Amino acid sequence: MLRKWILFFTTIAGVAASAFLISGCGTRMDVEKPEAKNDSPKSDTKSSGLAKKVDEHGHKPGQHGGIIVEIGRDSYHAEAVFEKGGLLKLFMLGKDESKVVDIESQVINAYVKEDGSSEAVAMELNPVPRVGDKAGRTSQFIGVLPMEMAGKQLTVTIPIVAIDGERFRIGFTSIPPQHDEGMPLGLGSSDENELYLKPGGLYTVADIKANGNQTASRKFKGIRAKHDLRPKVGEKICPVTLTKANPEFSWIVGGKSYEFCCPPCVDEFVTLAKTRPEEIKDPAEYVKK
Repeated sequence: MLRKWILFFTTIAGVAASAFLISGCGTRMDVEKPEAKNDSPKSDTKSSGLAKKVDEHGHKPGQHGGIIVEIGRDSYHAEAVFEKGGLLKLFMLGKDESKVVDIESQVINAYVKEDGSSEAVAMELNPVPRVGDKAGRTSQFIGVLPMEMAGKQLTVTIPIVAIDGERFRIGFTSIPPQHDEGMPLGLGSSDENELYLKPGGLYTVADIKANGNQTASRKFKGIRAKHDLRPKVGEKICPVTLTKANPEFSWIVGGKSYEFCCPPCVDEFVTLAKTRPEEIKDPAEYVKK
């Protein structure tokens, strides 16, 4: 009889132990499942954020209507602007795309290839400092596309650009022009008044009076700009783009008359005259040689 009771209690204990183990496993699984569920949204958030970032790069329009180009792993950015007539401008930006930065003044060699073509053509982007750029540095580069490539869908490769001791490779594509304004955009009215109607550096009160006490956009309103990318030897060239100058776009600086290809180049030159007067040459120097 005693043996039967012992056997009975042993069986009951075994069943209880099994039930406890099964119950324990169920509890651990229930704890793990919510964690797995909680991990899932985090994963989705990361991937959607990454997708959004990828979407924005290369498509987000810049302040000048160009395209934002990533430099390095988001170390810097640039805004590439393809203007009517074959001008290519590169505005340098920081890690935060809203911040303008100046970098070492240098001539940037670029290679341009038309879509569908296997041949690239070399061109140069020259430094054109803007107001606020430090001496020996610039936040803007300007170049002239080969005449046959102006207005077409292009891929631009820059093998090397030096930024604060580091060297980066840049690549970007142009975007098809949405409309034909016939002339690049210039400054806003308040910025123009500040630039043209206040003297500074080589740009004097006498110059302001000689230019009719007005801004370039108002003086040249209605005149279409045409960029001749291949001036002949002996012809006057625009001090900014080195394309053929147009006598209709003349401006007095330092008491001397200079000729340009379009009003935005007058903006750049007057800016240079006010901030880097030592870099302004005599009008006779701006001739194709």
